[in-house]
Amino acid sequence: MKNVLITGANGQLGSCLCDLASEYQDKYRFFYTDVAELDITDAAAIDMFVVDNQIDVIINAAAYTAVDKAEDDEANAYRINCEAVANLANVAKKHDLSLFHISTDYVFSGDSSKPHEEMDTPAPKSVYGATKLAGERAIQESGCRAVIIRTSWLYSEYGNNFVKTMLRLGAERESLRVVCDQIGGPTYAGDLAKVIFLLMENGLEHSGTQFYHFANEGVCSWFDFSKAIMEMGGLGCRVEAIPSSDYPAKARRPAFSVFNLGKIKAATGMDIPYWRKSLILVINKLQEK
Repeated sequence: MKNVLITGANGQLGSCLCDLASEYQDKYRFFYTDVAELDITDAAAIDMFVVDNQIDVIINAAAYTAVDKAEDDEANAYRINCEAVANLANVAKKHDLSLFHISTDYVFSGDSSKPHEEMDTPAPKSVYGATKLAGERAIQESGCRAVIIRTSWLYSEYGNNFVKTMLRLGAERESLRVVCDQIGGPTYAGDLAKVIFLLMENGLEHSGTQFYHFANEGVCSWFDFSKAIMEMGGLGCRVEAIPSSDYPAKARRPAFSVFNLGKIKAATGMDIPYWRKSLILVINKLQEK
């Protein structure tokens, strides 16, 4: 039985990984940590935890994800998204562990109209994207056995996210203005958790870093996504489409964040759910609470 360390266990993805882990108890023993249990910016603490608990696999679900805040908080974003990741990667290399790490569509410029493939050249336009790219490169430089999964527009029934915000605002307001010229793929964290476990079951026999892209099937704009949230949530709030220029944000967002999912499908055989199917699942879960 392998021992698996999950960092960032209190976050969206971490919570979904914890939920799904019950189906794998006969194969893996899980250790759930967040910053209170294990500070991943402390390399010595990671090393001690790995040795004491005989860890075989690390799934890093921890990240600094406040995209606009990162523009003024670069040092902290870099510390969590790069330095902490380097710590995990170096410990993984030292003890010959497998590392799974989650990255983002923000490592790309979003200037292309072609779905991003894994080996496309990154060109982040924001501090957040730059710190996540630095984390990817730290893993590659470590030489550890690693899988980096880039994802986009993550949401779930847990934590703070776009879906929960839209449901709240839709219940409070008669209308909302949402950008229609940023195109991407929403990702349910529960589906991302499934694909991580599928990859883990397949084993990491390779050396070095493997990249995969994952989102739910289909593409939409934030406007389309918001309209679907209102409809599925039974809310009468009117959603108005606006260009990004009418909704200035501190950090620049990629205009086109669609992923080519061919590689992840071939590796896992997963029938990836269409984004609307996963969205209604989450909204139903939220309404049952």
